Amino acid sequence: MESPAITIDGLTKRFGSLTAVDDLSFTVAPGRVTGFLGPNGSGKTTTLRMLLGLVEPTTGRALIGDRPFRQIPQPAQHVGAALEASSFHPGRTGLGHLKALAPQVGVPTSRCREVLDFVGLAQAADRRVGGYSMGMRQRLGLATALLGDPQIILLDEPANGLDPQGIVWLRGLLRSLAHEGRTVLVSSHVLAEVRSTVDDVVVIGNGKLVRASTLADFEALAEHAVVVRTPSRASFVALAGERGWQAEDTHDGFRIPGVSAATVGTAAFAAGIELHQLADVGADLEAVFLNLTRSSDAPTSHFPSGPPGPPAAGPTSPEAVR
Repeated sequence: MESPAITIDGLTKRFGSLTAVDDLSFTVAPGRVTGFLGPNGSGKTTTLRMLLGLVEPTTGRALIGDRPFRQIPQPAQHVGAALEASSFHPGRTGLGHLKALAPQVGVPTSRCREVLDFVGLAQAADRRVGGYSMGMRQRLGLATALLGDPQIILLDEPANGLDPQGIVWLRGLLRSLAHEGRTVLVSSHVLAEVRSTVDDVVVIGNGKLVRASTLADFEALAEHAVVVRTPSRASFVALAGERGWQAEDTHDGFRIPGVSAATVGTAAFAAGIELHQLADVGADLEAVFLNLTRSSDAPTSHFPSGPPGPPAAGPTSPEAVR
């Protein structure tokens, strides 16, 4: 099995009496998009900052490949990161920001316009960052992360400030990076933002691991259900009782978990019960996510030892990861 692109091993960070990250362990597979999920304040950003050598762990290790970030020669050509969209100098232009970083990263200044065009900021390259919207700053953060053409990309809440069109663009960007064999670790406190993008998920709560698995295994935790509306409510309740269904009253109808619309429809037809609505509803992953993160006392990992995939490239700027 291919070695993990990122390894978090027994990582703990205490700030005085506050434990921000608590004995956290997980791996990130190369060549895949991994969603790093948890509520605000759950320790995601602190973990990413320890991974980038910006915060010293109290105990444990955070490795890129087989070594800490600080031990990687020309790290910005191996790891790109965007952790904070508000950390750019407001008096610089977007192009000026990247040109200032290019010598540190070890790339020619011609690369700066390339990445600005790639993230959709070509028309705003010569505008001062102080006049950028939040979404434009997020795009500039992505351009910064990609400047060194890295194999591993770390993004902290990159959808913040993006409009719906921008979120669709971001999803396509992350998938295209993975298709190139790059490794992407993207944090979010909103599961819906990354559900259509990620291959794997790592969920934390109160600084502890809650679950690490493929997205498919995570989705399997959610219960599918059928929604029914009928004028014959009493008859339908009786039918549900006979069939052993749990018919949850939704005021204007019923929700029946664990059965298909075909099963319910066939039984209702046989019983002569008129239905005004009969539909399968998707798995409520948000409910699963919220339930898991309410209590983080029972961490669960379902990766064999790290999910499959190969690494990729991009820079870490002091401004982008402050």
